[in-house]
Amino acid sequence: MALTKKGSRLITVDGVVYRWRVRGRPTYAQALGERPLAVAVEQAEGNGSVLLASMPQDHPSNWIGGPSIPVLPSQVAAVIRKALSEGWRPSQPATVFRTTAADASQESSTP
Repeated sequence: MALTKKGSRLITVDGVVYRWRVRGRPTYAQALGERPLAVAVEQAEGNGSVLLASMPQDHPSNWIGGPSIPVLPSQVAAVIRKALSEGWRPSQPATVFRTTAADASQESSTP
């Protein structure tokens, strides 16, 4: 599974380039505010494993009017580091690796 390049952004974490993106349209559960925003990440080169991270904020296009807080590159970098420490191997083909950003968002705010 590969991410589409349209709408994605590049980020370099510890010397490795990754591509990340937020789904443009929310899923039904995200639109109702039942599920949080998800960010998909993959290594920019190759067809390896995709990381799917649940973020602490609502999708910007939710139907209930929840606050729209942007996903910061520092949050994405923290999520990537967390997933790598949990065993995500982005260069090896595998199923989707899932993680949450609850702990990672706190790590990005510490110096």
